[in-house]
Amino acid sequence: MKLHELRDNDGATKKRTRVGRGPGSGKGKTGGRGIKGQKSRSGVALNAYEGGQMPLYQRLPKRGFNKPNRKAFAVVNLGLIQKFIDDKKIDAKAEITEDVLVASGLVRRKLDGIRVLAKGELKAKANITVTGASKGAVEAVEKAGGKLTTTATAAE
Repeated sequence: MKLHELRDNDGATKKRTRVGRGPGSGKGKTGGRGIKGQKSRSGVALNAYEGGQMPLYQRLPKRGFNKPNRKAFAVVNLGLIQKFIDDKKIDAKAEITEDVLVASGLVRRKLDGIRVLAKGELKAKANITVTGASKGAVEAVEKAGGKLTTTATAAE
């Protein structure tokens, strides 16, 4: 087989319909848009219009409230920290800060801080300093002989 012999499988490609290209094309003159009316004109977008019926986005109830200044935390589980320590990507003897977690590749970016959750198990004795942590995570780190300190204030 040579390069010039390569071709797609039968039925894999289909030529696109070029509308408004004369009567012989089968989609000439009005280009499949019918005659007159709003939809035959150019520049008309009728998204979510349901022909006089109440549109779906108006029928659904409005609920809740989205806080405009809410904080987004990057979430890390204890099991993942342990895995990175086992893989020698994080040094458990040195203090584990947010910058260390980012540098190791465990967290892509800090966002408004990093929050540690208790999923998984931490066996290594480690000192961790992050923005926030769940109660279970703090207990698990202390049980392993380490210390977890948070820099976030209690009000947040």
